[in-house]
Amino acid sequence: MSNPVTKSPVMLYTEQTPNPESLKFVTNRMIYKGTADFREEELAKEWSPLATELFEMPFVKGVYICNNFVTITKEFNYDWADIMLKVKEYLKGYIGDEKPIIKDGFEDAMAKIEEERGASYDYTENEAEIVKKIKDLIDTHVKPAVEMDGGNIEFKSWDQGKVTLVMQGACSGCPSSTVTLKQGIEGMLQRMIPEVKEVVAEMG
Repeated sequence: MSNPVTKSPVMLYTEQTPNPESLKFVTNRMIYKGTADFREEELAKEWSPLATELFEMPFVKGVYICNNFVTITKEFNYDWADIMLKVKEYLKGYIGDEKPIIKDGFEDAMAKIEEERGASYDYTENEAEIVKKIKDLIDTHVKPAVEMDGGNIEFKSWDQGKVTLVMQGACSGCPSSTVTLKQGIEGMLQRMIPEVKEVVAEMG
């Protein structure tokens, strides 16, 4: 009789993020290819069984799922020392049981919202060219760096020299992300694209 295939156990460790309220829980499994940011329970209930269950914990304020990690943002009146172990054990069990993480169709639905949001900005041909350059630079240089910190930054809009970005995961509400934004991202974009006057953030 052949042996049933034994699954490798879920390994999980935590990483600090620049945001003291957010902690990154990294696993040895690919949980979700892509990024999924849940800042409120309603969206989680619609699209993510995992995020829905996490929101049932009183201390969870936000859930960000990307590749092999989950970044949890906690309510500030709780201490990580008291809740970290509980979250770790919970995630290990949930992922180990191979329960659903994100429902099918999530990416398409988010892309549609994004498109509708984007469609409300009418870009001229010249502006569309600039927007494409900005998006490319963010995808290539910014996203990989902030992903290491358990967060994400998305382009939102361009308006007469002003770039608006959306902060997600650990980047949202993080004191150092403002510095990163102003010194790092704004500086880089201004060097590469002379039309950029300033970069502002919308907290996710």
